[in-house]
Amino acid sequence: RRLLGLGAAALGLGFGLRSGSSLSSSSAWKLPLLGAAAAVLSFFFLGGGITMAAPVVSVDTAHEDMIHSAELDYYSRLLATASSDRTVRVFDVAGDVYTPRATLTGHEGPVWQVAWAHPKFGNVLASCSYDGAVLIFRETAPGGQWQTIHAHRFHESSVNSISFAPHDFGLLLACASADGKVSILEHRPDDSWAATHFQDSPLGVNAVSWAPASSGQKRLVTGGCDNTASIWTCGENGWTKESLSDNAHTDWIRDVAWAPSTGLPHDMIATASEDRTVRIWTRGGADASWGSVMLHVFEAPVWRVSWSVTGNLLAVSSGDADVTLWKQGVDGSWAQITSVSEESVKN
Repeated sequence: RRLLGLGAAALGLGFGLRSGSSLSSSSAWKLPLLGAAAAVLSFFFLGGGITMAAPVVSVDTAHEDMIHSAELDYYSRLLATASSDRTVRVFDVAGDVYTPRATLTGHEGPVWQVAWAHPKFGNVLASCSYDGAVLIFRETAPGGQWQTIHAHRFHESSVNSISFAPHDFGLLLACASADGKVSILEHRPDDSWAATHFQDSPLGVNAVSWAPASSGQKRLVTGGCDNTASIWTCGENGWTKESLSDNAHTDWIRDVAWAPSTGLPHDMIATASEDRTVRIWTRGGADASWGSVMLHVFEAPVWRVSWSVTGNLLAVSSGDADVTLWKQGVDGSWAQITSVSEESVKN
């Protein structure tokens, strides 16, 4: 799995609510970006006019190597970061103050990604690594006492991506690996974990994302080294596959993101590729077919895509050190509304 690039640095992004804000607040959106220094994380706030200001705050995470992932929890009160130094760090977030809370260990290789479970399950955090392991941590006491509650060592190669299912389905975690398999971990009432898996691309899987629970079905999308995004649906006979267009992308798919439900009867997925494009896939209903439009051809491979909490904004990070924000108009077309460059992060 390649690093998400700001020059020689890694870049990750994901929307969260600014602490104390509501969904309608004019300054509610917080966008964490990994800065040009390996251990520095910068936060940008989006105002009501969707303008990207200079970083409100930069956080020295004290990681000893590159950061690959930065994720805010459901309430944006905790921040987790993952690094090549083989650790996960957790911070308390109070306004513009980020206080170290815990350093979590257990991986034997670079940690690619972290993911928070829904708060109904407590403070539960998962991480995946080049060492092929997925670790699940739970905070057992307030103030930073964490315990590894499960170690999943099924995969034979790097686990590149993890994603928790909507809480409606229980505590489920999907794990996508370079060995071509996707495994599903499910927490049981007796506090044990059950694991199932299915074979995806034999060339390797780079990304996984769950669909919203609005359909009542367990569905997820994967993207891999066969240049294809696939929809997987869980039924009585296990997981069944529906491949999206085989020739839509001409190189590896680096990231996939299923948009949150907006209340409308349609599905929307973003796919990011090494071929320098992002495509938006939509389907009007359960019986309709998937179609796609190209969002844009970028100047460099596209590493990461992330939807806002309300599903109406898409953030895109690419290897030319830029992050752009896109919004769909009433006519269905997409337009770039703002961007942040490497220079903005450095400054």
